[in-house]
Amino acid sequence: MISPLIHSCFSPVCYPLTSAAFLLTAPSTVFHFQSQLCRRVRSLAAMAAAGANSNDAASPLDHVVGYWYSVPELRLRDHYFTVPLNYSLDSTTSPKISVFAREVVAAGKEDEQLPYLLYLQGGPGFESPRPSESSGWICKACEGHRVVLLDQRGTGLSTPLTASSMLQIKSAEDLAEYLKHFRADSIVKDAEFIRVRMVPEAGKWTVLGQSYGGFCAVTYLSFAPQGLKQVLLTGGIPPIGNGCTADMVYQECFGQIVRQNEKYYERFPQDVRSVTEIVNHLASHEEGGVRLPSGGILTPRGLQTIGLSGLGSSTGFERLHYMLERAWDPVIGSQTEKQLSYYFLNAFESWSAFDTNPLYAILHESIYCQGAASRWSAHRMRAEHEHIFDAIKAAKEGRPVFFTGEMIFPWMFDEIPALMPLKTAANILAETEDWPSIYDVATLKKNKVPVAAAVYYEDMYVNFKLVQESASQIAGIRLWITNEYMHSGLRDGGSRVFDHLMGMLNGKKPLF
Repeated sequence: MISPLIHSCFSPVCYPLTSAAFLLTAPSTVFHFQSQLCRRVRSLAAMAAAGANSNDAASPLDHVVGYWYSVPELRLRDHYFTVPLNYSLDSTTSPKISVFAREVVAAGKEDEQLPYLLYLQGGPGFESPRPSESSGWICKACEGHRVVLLDQRGTGLSTPLTASSMLQIKSAEDLAEYLKHFRADSIVKDAEFIRVRMVPEAGKWTVLGQSYGGFCAVTYLSFAPQGLKQVLLTGGIPPIGNGCTADMVYQECFGQIVRQNEKYYERFPQDVRSVTEIVNHLASHEEGGVRLPSGGILTPRGLQTIGLSGLGSSTGFERLHYMLERAWDPVIGSQTEKQLSYYFLNAFESWSAFDTNPLYAILHESIYCQGAASRWSAHRMRAEHEHIFDAIKAAKEGRPVFFTGEMIFPWMFDEIPALMPLKTAANILAETEDWPSIYDVATLKKNKVPVAAAVYYEDMYVNFKLVQESASQIAGIRLWITNEYMHSGLRDGGSRVFDHLMGMLNGKKPLF
């Protein structure tokens, strides 16, 4: 720990450069001894950054702390931790990575003794929120907590695995082996590594898990409940059966996806024709689609994937409709054939995050696997529903073209440029069978940690039926079942959702 030393330097800023590197600058007016101190901090921080890429687990510089800085009504501070890539190896032999967490408190409460709350973001493969002001659930949580926003390993500032950084690993086999260490089991071990260094006296903390973050929280309950004071889940109760539960997930989810499509076209009936015209246009091209701004190709099956964002969150229907209404360029010159607009093609690519967050695609089905392979489950399950989801056939027959949901298909690694170099590694992971356990049902049945969960009745991503089955295996869990929110409830009604769940655990909403 070097936080006391860093806090003694009066330089007002601490800039993270790479995974664990800092550049500390002091104003020219500081005293000579402060300048000497800051130079020492620079040296220590550089050593910590080097340690993130070494095997020297004995280094005391496994936690580097930055300075307090401000956004409106909040104070924030950055923490970098040097952790093992592979916790199953001896700490002296495992390669190291850097994990980043941002501490957030209400302005003026920096020195107060507040309970800690760890936030686990949805995904997989997405970084924590970047607060620009005090609002939503963060505002409510900071009324009584010190919030820790964790960039899960491989995301954000935690040795980020991007489309470019993963190219440094030349062998697809080596990359697949590396990626095996970026699931919930390792994320929970990172969280425990951080807790004992960050929480005074290694005390317990509250965990708030959104979507996949909730999956990670249930892993936490399974293997490290001793670190937990209480757990809040929002749209994030996973299927916890043995083997690979992906087939079961997609079988159940296809029904909800059909209902969401039906509701969408009921809201915007004019889009039946709009989508049909786009599909026919794409299918008429020799390549089976048109080129996207990135150089990728938009095919009819690729078009269907915008249901991932458009069908399952609040305002998704509206955003999808407004994107579709600008699909075509006007004919203003000698051009006589209709062509899809740059606006539409760019909006399509921007709506997905495969170029900026490729971990979501390459690790997605593995989050359901324990001792069994997924073997491209969504692709196999879709084949059983192809009579419903064949876009070209639906357009020819005059039926509405249905969008798909939260599913990753192997052909995406042929059509999306950022994913193309990852194709072989993705195929290796899809056939991997020796995935370690990420849930322990026996432990969950004996759970003593207070747990409250927001369950969204019409959730397209986390199926309600499967949630009920899993919840029945977690002792003491309290469910708030609502159709007032979609899967994005924590974002849309964050203050109310957070307050409601906390009330379920602190006695404001007693059992009945």
